[in-house]
Amino acid sequence: MATVQFRIKGKMNPANIKIRFKNGDKFDFELATGLKTKIEHWSSSKQKVKNIAIANYKDDVNNNLNALRTFVENQYFISITNNEEITSKWLKNKINIYFERPTNKIDNSKIYLVDFIEKCILQSRKLTNRNKAISESTISNYAVTKNKLLQFESFTNRKIKFKNIDLSFHEDFLDYLYNKQSLSDNSVGHYIGKIKVFCNKALAEGIKVNPDFNSRNFYAPSKETVDVYLNQKEIDTIFNLELNSDGMLDNARDWFIIGLWTGLRVSDFLFLTKESVVNGLISIKNKKTDIKVIIPVHPQVNSILKKRNNNFPRKISDVKFNKYIKDVCRLAEINNITNGFKMSPIKVNNEIIYRKLKGKYPKYELISSHVCRRSFATNLYGKLDTLTIMNITGHKTEKSFLSYIKITPKEHAHKLRDFWNRNIRN
Repeated sequence: MATVQFRIKGKMNPANIKIRFKNGDKFDFELATGLKTKIEHWSSSKQKVKNIAIANYKDDVNNNLNALRTFVENQYFISITNNEEITSKWLKNKINIYFERPTNKIDNSKIYLVDFIEKCILQSRKLTNRNKAISESTISNYAVTKNKLLQFESFTNRKIKFKNIDLSFHEDFLDYLYNKQSLSDNSVGHYIGKIKVFCNKALAEGIKVNPDFNSRNFYAPSKETVDVYLNQKEIDTIFNLELNSDGMLDNARDWFIIGLWTGLRVSDFLFLTKESVVNGLISIKNKKTDIKVIIPVHPQVNSILKKRNNNFPRKISDVKFNKYIKDVCRLAEINNITNGFKMSPIKVNNEIIYRKLKGKYPKYELISSHVCRRSFATNLYGKLDTLTIMNITGHKTEKSFLSYIKITPKEHAHKLRDFWNRNIRN
């Protein structure tokens, strides 16, 4: 049976990741994939980049390795069915095809959707969007979409041509995402939306695209999300929770409070330093939007800085941050049963995968870094003008900002009642 393995060799750092394709004593080939990683980030046992690595880089490399393994295995099955000879040249050709590296003079990016996305990824750091460089998160998003489409191509054994992006493709892709990948409505809608974005980009470059992608029937499914936030009382409880001052939970709790009172994304607030604070104001350039924001230091944040001799907490990865703040909220007894989505294992095609499942859970199980910005915006909504809050959170439109506000209809009713009571007394 043919197997695919990945490893790094030599002392060069970053090291080239190599693919080894072997089938007993029939053949044994090893070639460079073109992907690289730092030696200290590589897990030989798991054949992938460790979780300690930077999230975008880790996910991009690991997603590519997983997709490349599937692609090579499927291409091997097709080739032996057609009695093709499996050689080192065969493997090199398949690697080039997967990474859309030129194997001839034809510009495949004008024909195939995935080739076009790959070109967009390669050009992203040179392209501008309203005179601003395209962010790393957007580039990572491109890569995630590309890899999902590669999986679909591997499943169907055919590449997606722009001329074939019709309603039949839409139906087949929806069926694959729902029934083979077990994705939610919003995840499915995300991928359909990204396909529409790339089709419009292609049209702008003069590429012929099937007009069906603009049809009302080429829809992107969506469903209202159930997101949680922390109210003022809950935040105070977390802030006042007694923890070992030198422990990892105390460190994570302090970062959590900083995130809750700055409205920054986790990719921004976890990188704040002593130099970020001048005259009681936090100044930072938002990584996603490249917009500079200035935020006053909240009293609770100020208390944390004083406790740490004006230093921010110790650095922590976003993965560990998300794990530890659940433990912090559990200890703070943020455990009221709450509607939400939680990553849970499910069995699909005899394989265990993780998907977000809707249900009722203790609230601390639903806490993640996204709660920070959502809580910041929700707790200030109605107390400050919307534009001021948006300038701090970095939301570009009021529509996207309002989607972050998680005040329930009952809470709105209480606000209106309090407003009437104040005005009656006056």
